[in-house]
Amino acid sequence: MRTARRIPMPSAYAKKFTGKYQHRNIDGGIGHNLPQEAPKAFAQAIIDVTRL
Repeated sequence: MRTARRIPMPSAYAKKFTGKYQHRNIDGGIGHNLPQEAPKAFAQAIIDVTRL
């Protein structure tokens, strides 16, 4: 049985970015291949980053 891994809060690492930053949570059991597993959410994030 796999145990859930604790994911740090975005505020814990947001200061490591020097430019504009936006955190998103993608629900639905998405793993490590976001472009393949959630293509619409990935494409929208790419579009949105041009507007930051």
